[in-house]
Amino acid sequence: MKFGAQTGQYNNQWSDIIETVKVIEAGRWNSFWLSDHFMPPGVGGHGTALEGWTLLSAVAMITTRVRLGILASGNTYRNPAHLAKIASTLDHISGGRVELGIGAAWYEQEHTAYGWDFPSLRERSDRLEEATQLIRMLLQKESDEFVSFSGNYYQLNDAPMSPASTQDGGLPILIGGNGEKRTLRTCARYGDASNLDFWHPGGVDVFKQKQEAINRHCEDFGRDPAEVRRTVCIPTRIFDTDAEWKKSPGQPWYCWGTVNAIQDYLGEYIEAGADEIMFCGMGNNPPGWQRLESEVLSVF
Repeated sequence: MKFGAQTGQYNNQWSDIIETVKVIEAGRWNSFWLSDHFMPPGVGGHGTALEGWTLLSAVAMITTRVRLGILASGNTYRNPAHLAKIASTLDHISGGRVELGIGAAWYEQEHTAYGWDFPSLRERSDRLEEATQLIRMLLQKESDEFVSFSGNYYQLNDAPMSPASTQDGGLPILIGGNGEKRTLRTCARYGDASNLDFWHPGGVDVFKQKQEAINRHCEDFGRDPAEVRRTVCIPTRIFDTDAEWKKSPGQPWYCWGTVNAIQDYLGEYIEAGADEIMFCGMGNNPPGWQRLESEVLSVF
């Protein structure tokens, strides 16, 4: 079983993040993830925010083992061909450890603050589908091939993309989002992995429901559902006692509880078909990540 860690880059200094990265790199973790916001989400823009892909490049230089990615890059923030170039360059720098995570984007205030268009949910879903198709073409082409693409939102005209990834099967595309009708459909068609965001309402039953939706979409496209890796990102917090846990304000689907409770909860996700579980909401807290690894991950 694989586990990933998504840490925070908001209201933190690079020096804080370095210590957490060292713990993740030295442990049992499979992957290290950041997010993609230009201001701290949910607090009206107050506080500091380090840009995700720039920060991930720095992380690549102080690690050699863990896989690297963003959960998930907002498609509306960058031209998708530009994003593919960023990811492929970092993949080259890191020795083939990058996954390109992408989603439709949701933070309207961020778009308003920086002067970016914030289309309707339908258009953002359309854009994500078109962008993912374009990115897949660029990342999976032959090294000497050029790509042209004419969509409703994006166009390419004999575009090169090099160097190619050294990863088997090419640089993987991870699509983040929970929407069954559009996002998971796009993932089934063009993605290599799905990632459910359980900051939003979730749980094991919801996870199962979303996997069934991916399977149905794969069947519609004549694709083997086994080609899509199934991952989920869950807010996590360890409590020493049940009494402390019961006093917490966490949502019922969060991965919050005593060590034994978290172990049991993760076992349910594994039984439900999760290929990798990413933990989030713990920030840059090296002792907390070390405890999660030694007391929880070690069991699996």
